[in-house]
Amino acid sequence: MKRLFVVMISLLLISGVFSLGTRVEAAEQYPVKPITFIVPLEAGSDGDVLARPLLQKVSAILGQPIMVVNKPGAGSSIGYREIHDSKPDGYTIGWAAATIVSNKMQGILPYDHESFTVIGTYATYVPIILASTKTKRPFKTIEEVFSFAKSNPGEISIATSGVGQVWWIATMAFQAGTGLKFNIIPQPGVGAYAVAQAAGGHTDLAILALGAAKPQIEAGNVRFLAVFGSKRAPGYDKVPSLKDVGYDVVIESTQTVIGPPKVPKDISEKLAKTFEKAANDPEYQKFVIERNAFPFVTTLDKTVQFYNEQRKVYRLVMEKAGILKQK
Repeated sequence: MKRLFVVMISLLLISGVFSLGTRVEAAEQYPVKPITFIVPLEAGSDGDVLARPLLQKVSAILGQPIMVVNKPGAGSSIGYREIHDSKPDGYTIGWAAATIVSNKMQGILPYDHESFTVIGTYATYVPIILASTKTKRPFKTIEEVFSFAKSNPGEISIATSGVGQVWWIATMAFQAGTGLKFNIIPQPGVGAYAVAQAAGGHTDLAILALGAAKPQIEAGNVRFLAVFGSKRAPGYDKVPSLKDVGYDVVIESTQTVIGPPKVPKDISEKLAKTFEKAANDPEYQKFVIERNAFPFVTTLDKTVQFYNEQRKVYRLVMEKAGILKQK
């Protein structure tokens, strides 16, 4: 009996060793099949355009195809839900931006970035301020805007994205940060409607991303007055940042990779290193700049820290606007 007991213990130990070996081997071999990458935006959108060439590089490094699935709608919440509810095995991951924070604060989603496996960040969009060239007051500089707004509170109209979306938050932060009063007019969607309002002379200003605005800038229908934060936009060195003119208002929309909650650490770390390597490729960074975004390659910890900092700003803006649902 004693001998039988020893044999059974030995078999259990051997089984455990083989089991551990299988798990380690599986992690080392990952991925062994194609990966699905969910983009909660329409195909051809700024975020979708930036993601696809990056995923090609990641696919080449990992040796497996990456299939992009677009799931737009409801402020990206449809795609976020699908990523969140996927099996946490590393074979379904996806895109996220600042809406991963603002959606929960608005009550659109029950979770935010802390409910996902954050893998890392590879680029960021920074909002810009445009002036219509078609209105009765075609501002030529941001200083002219400030001067007029001080003497005529509430008269300058600004088109931006829908209430609670990132560029709307940026517009509200711009108003609060400057201490001026504007007539803020939210538009459906993210940027196309807002720039169309300014380009058509229906509003004095628009606040959105440069990518959506560039064709109208080049056509002369709008004038690029300033960029949020402290960095000037690539290719527009003469256009000041808000910090250049005395206002340190910083709102950004990062391009981040996330997975469902509880993705095994060894898999998420492998993905993080791979995305970091691909995003640091000079060819990809050139592509990012050409698409009017900024390369912004950072780690999981710094990505989470960035979202936490932005959440503080969003909370103040949403609370003041009366749309804060998350206490």
